[in-house]
Amino acid sequence: MDERFLVTGSGGCIGAWTVAQLVGEGTGVVAFDASDDDHRLRLLLADDELAALDRVRGDITDLEALERVLDERGITHVIHLAALQVPFCRADPPLGARVNVVGTVNVFEAVARRRERIAAPVVYASSVAAYDALDEGEDRAALEGVPSTLYGVYKRANEGTANVYAEERDTGSVGLRPHTVYGPGRDQGLTSAPTAAMLHAAAGRPYTLPFGGAYQLQYAPDVAAAFVAAARSEGAAGAAIEDIGGPTVRVEEVVAAIEAAAPGARIDFEDVVLPFPSATGAPATPTALEDGVADTVARFRSLLERGLVSL
Repeated sequence: MDERFLVTGSGGCIGAWTVAQLVGEGTGVVAFDASDDDHRLRLLLADDELAALDRVRGDITDLEALERVLDERGITHVIHLAALQVPFCRADPPLGARVNVVGTVNVFEAVARRRERIAAPVVYASSVAAYDALDEGEDRAALEGVPSTLYGVYKRANEGTANVYAEERDTGSVGLRPHTVYGPGRDQGLTSAPTAAMLHAAAGRPYTLPFGGAYQLQYAPDVAAAFVAAARSEGAAGAAIEDIGGPTVRVEEVVAAIEAAAPGARIDFEDVVLPFPSATGAPATPTALEDGVADTVARFRSLLERGLVSL
């Protein structure tokens, strides 16, 4: 059977890059999102590609609607990225729980009912935020306590959901935990600030990062490629959880890379440390920091000229 992917949350940063990779390959893909907003997709797809893209506006909390899409489009692979980010979960916790937790249960349930056709593992986005909250001066990646945000709690719950579906319904899955994703399209969420700094540098405007410290930076196309590769993995009968790697860098290195890509850039940062581990020990993704930052800044310059992004 030919591959046909469903990408939920296709209007988000990782979702848009995932769709772009599949479109570039010529692989069948259905873009599923609760919003008609296509501004991130427009950053990555040509006008004719976007016009030809099979897009479905749908609510991930509506199980019947999700099941209809799986059946009507003949879906063989599911990459589940639909979620509300940290600030939105904090602002409306019940909505965050419905989208992030109930929505994920719906994905597993819909696939579990169709295992004769959807044999590939469910691939879903967890997060470094699922790790325990850090005590002052601590930087150990652990899953023994409680995450620091509701978003992290919801992601931890989804990892538990995956385990139960593997045990009780024989529904294999791969959960991937990104850390700090950057690149065009990363314009919201707690860790979107490095990308905002790159956009400001491309526009010749100053910017102050709201946090410092160290973290794993992961270029968005590398992250998207990891999700697609996981969806194509064979023999995934259990509930695998994997951290997505990347170069672990201090904020001073990020600023230096931005200034190298945009000489004269004025980037500063606050002396604040993010409330989750700076690194998880996962192997680095393919794109080096300097190369990813340079490519992002170059893309932003082009996008600014074309009026597709703004400050």
